[in-house]
Amino acid sequence: MFNKRPKRDLEPPLMASNPQAVEVLRVWAAPGQPQQLPLRTTWKDADVWGLLLVDIARHAAKAYANEGHDPDEVLAKIRQLMNAEFSHPTDEPIQLP
Repeated sequence: MFNKRPKRDLEPPLMASNPQAVEVLRVWAAPGQPQQLPLRTTWKDADVWGLLLVDIARHAAKAYANEGHDPDEVLAKIRQLMNAEFSHPTDEPIQLP
């Protein structure tokens, strides 16, 4: 999972220059440790997060496609692991300070 040495921070998207735009999710990962992610609830209805999470999965599949992977296969693997994690969580979220 961590065989590449990534830059620490990603470049903000062009939308970040819009004064009305806000960051809603940031995820940090390190080998052997659970991910940490601060987020803002942002939307009145929590169901919007379902749309966002699906969009993230599709973007990830396209990113892997750019590296030569089959995007449909990548998306299927993402869905498979999401379903498994919903059924049998590997950890419990904790509130970040």
